[in-house]
Amino acid sequence: MQTTLAIIGGSGLYDMDALTETDWVTVDTPWGAPSDAILTGRIDGMPVAFLPRHGRGHVHSPTSVPYRANIAALKTLGVTDILSVSAVGSFREEMAPGDFVIVDQFIDRTFAREKSFFGPGCVAHVSVAHPTCPRLSDAAAAALTDRGIRFHRGGTYLAMEGPQFSTLAESKMYRESWGADVIGMTNMPEAKLAREAEICYASVAMVTDYDSWHPEHGSVDIADILATLHGNADRARALVAAMPAQLEAERAPCPHGCDRALDHAILTAPDKRDPELVAQLQTIAARVLEG
Repeated sequence: MQTTLAIIGGSGLYDMDALTETDWVTVDTPWGAPSDAILTGRIDGMPVAFLPRHGRGHVHSPTSVPYRANIAALKTLGVTDILSVSAVGSFREEMAPGDFVIVDQFIDRTFAREKSFFGPGCVAHVSVAHPTCPRLSDAAAAALTDRGIRFHRGGTYLAMEGPQFSTLAESKMYRESWGADVIGMTNMPEAKLAREAEICYASVAMVTDYDSWHPEHGSVDIADILATLHGNADRARALVAAMPAQLEAERAPCPHGCDRALDHAILTAPDKRDPELVAQLQTIAARVLEG
């Protein structure tokens, strides 16, 4: 199988200058349309797909992003690996604005989003104990090192519903009691859905601010965030340009089992499955449904 890398770009990252042979592709899915058309192309010969998470022009709020359609569309295009790039606030002094963090854990505090492709009529439970792929995270770390971008390896991402930023009390709780390192609004349920779709997923968080806990920085200022986003976007594009060189052109089975997450996940007996839902699920789970 050929490696196909997808970039899901967040705030401040809407284009990929390194892409050649580009084409905007419209993909429909059983879960509706994704956030936008998907920009396909190649970097160093590797197929790459770029999906603007909020849509070009930032038309989707964190809650309204069509997460299921986004992941299903990428699966339809043959994507094997997803690199999520998004803006976050930091709960750690050392994770300063402008730094990148390779996330390895999440605390999901979202509550108004569909979080699974499965449901009544075809029930499945996948493990997200380790929600990101270490192999893909290693590739991101190597790419960041290659481009001289300051980053931190490992961190817990608190996913909040938004669209408002945290209160001071919430910010202190997430930092001091819960042990979160960064806070954002979009990586959940994105990571969970990528696991259900058996796509390797890694998250690189771009720090823009200190949320509201920091006594010397006060509340989140959107003007400061936008200024930092501009610089982060340039570094994010450099990261993406360096990623294909860190990945094998021929996709071997994931050593961590991301591409086999559904092996024992579906619990509903074949004769009890909802045919309509099963038909929808062919997009992301044909491997096990037809087995």
